[in-house]
Amino acid sequence: MAIQDDPNTSRRARMEELRRIEQTRQRRGRIVVISSVTAAVVAVAGLVGFGVYEFGKADDSGSKAADTTQTEAQAQGGADAKAPIAGEKDWDPKKLTRNHVTTKVNYPMKPPVGGDHDQVWMNCGGDVYTQQVPDMNAVHSLEHGAVWVTYTDKASAADVKKLADKVSKTPYSLMSPYKGQAGAIMLSAWGKQVTVNGADDPRVNQFFTQYVQGPQTPEPGAPCTGGLGEQ
Repeated sequence: MAIQDDPNTSRRARMEELRRIEQTRQRRGRIVVISSVTAAVVAVAGLVGFGVYEFGKADDSGSKAADTTQTEAQAQGGADAKAPIAGEKDWDPKKLTRNHVTTKVNYPMKPPVGGDHDQVWMNCGGDVYTQQVPDMNAVHSLEHGAVWVTYTDKASAADVKKLADKVSKTPYSLMSPYKGQAGAIMLSAWGKQVTVNGADDPRVNQFFTQYVQGPQTPEPGAPCTGGLGEQ
């Protein structure tokens, strides 16, 4: 007599087979997903690493660029920041005393480029004065690293305006008329002075580049505001 298959047993076997197939499919799906996620993580990590590397490179090159920019800024007007300035007069800094005094100082040069001075500096944050300022206060400004532009009535109005525009945009500089100086336009820093032909004279930029907070400054970084200003 033939034995008939138990329908319940066949059904259970079929269900088990379907379950195994489904589990296999799910495992494969998880492997694909995990592989994809892993690849994505690796890719992102690579990009992040590359980005950090590139950022580091950019940072390094940025620092160099900043240094280059600063160096270039020190060579404005096509002048080498260390090149001698034609016609410049220099005074021995060791002979330029720096005492704060209340009695009048008779300076040997006009305008003065150093020596004893008033305890209050002349404001030199790009200040343009319309009247002559006291020597003793201006010398204190030079001690702080300022460049002082002075002129007589022989300077043209156009030159005065151009120089005033330059000074007004330059921290650690000041400008004022000055009676009795030798040249129509003169530039002074601590221990340094030059007479220029006009506002477009290349030595103007050269002088500013070298001496605004330059190496001649006895007190670099000292304030140029909060002192004496024009009333």
